[in-house]
Order: sequence, then structure tokens, then C-alpha cells
Amino acid sequence: MIRVVVVDDEALVRSGFELILGAAPDIDVVAAVDADLAVDTIRAHQPDVVLLDIRMPARSGLEILADLRDDAQRPVIGILTTFDTDEYIARALQDGASGFLVKDTAPEHLAAMVRSLAAGGVVLSPQVSRTLVEGYAGATDRDASRRIALLTDRERDVLARLPTGESNAEIGRRLHLSSATVKDHVSAILAKLAVSSRLEAALISERAGRCGGRG
Repeated sequence: MIRVVVVDDEALVRSGFELILGAAPDIDVVAAVDADLAVDTIRAHQPDVVLLDIRMPARSGLEILADLRDDAQRPVIGILTTFDTDEYIARALQDGASGFLVKDTAPEHLAAMVRSLAAGGVVLSPQVSRTLVEGYAGATDRDASRRIALLTDRERDVLARLPTGESNAEIGRRLHLSSATVKDHVSAILAKLAVSSRLEAALISERAGRCGGRG
């Protein structure tokens, strides 16, 4: 079972996510709380995935991310947003967010996104990926293309799969590689692109792709 905690200041949103995800046979929403209870609840339950609202009046999702950043049992965190929040992208990435989901994600897609996060994949809701790519300050288009040029052909193949949210095992099946080999390639990609997460690598890949830098 994938254990999930939902953090949002709106009770209706929490209930909706709990209801939708609770219908999946492999997902267990162990808690759904507001910002005040978030850190203690996450540390108590040690979930696999946290869905965290980025804008809350009591405490922002960024503050909660920062509190959890150095925890030994830190879960995978997907940011919930309405996505008029470009200025928060860099900070959320720096503090280790693994994905960005819009709150009105179609119910049939939500469980798949949680599964992808739990498996170590990247999640970028289609509705916000363009905003993310354009708002990401970690690399200019020219710099993104320069970094991509450092990769081997096989590393580029792996990098091209990261924005899809696939796990190492899924990427390996598509490219006829073992999960361990994919993991090694991902480590090399992060080092060469000078980023710390698969999500940042995916954003650089998208930026380079916009100006023809992937080919």
C-alpha cells in the first residue's frame, strides 16, 4: 500500500482527495490535515507520499517543506497548486518537491500521479508544465542546451523519459535497460546538469527541448 498524507487548508479539498484516493486499491490516505497539524502528522505517520498545498493562510507549503527538508524519513512531496504561483517554483524545488499537481486534476489521473511519486518518478500536471518550465529560474534556454550537450546519447534517452513521470523500472523496460543501469544514468545526469532532483532535470530537459536542444 502507498501511504499518503494530504495537507490543505480547505476541508472540502482534503475530503475530495481522501475520497478519490481512498477508492484506489493500493493507496491508503492515513491522514488529511491543515497546515497547523502538518509537520507533526507527517512525522507521526511517516507516509510514502505527501500532497501539500503551497498556499495556506496559517503556514505556507514552503515553510512545511523547509521544516521537513532534513528529516531522515522524509517522504516524497507533491505540491498542490492552482498555479498562479510562479515565484514559489525555485524555493519548492530547492527544498525537495518532487512534483506539481493542480488541485482540479482529473480524478482518474490522481491515483496514477501518486503512484508515480511513490515509485520515484516526476509528476508535472499538463496544465502547469508550461508555466513551470517558463518560470523555472535554474537555467536559461541557452544554458539548458549547453548542459544537455554534456550528456551521452543514452543519458539523453533516459533524460527524455523523466518528464513523463516514469519510474526507473518503467524507463528501463522502454529502453531495454535494467533499473540499476537507469539509476546510474540518472545519477550521472543530475551531476552533469548540476541539479539535485529528477524534477529539476526534467525542467531543464523541457527548456532545452523548446529551443531544439534535445536532438
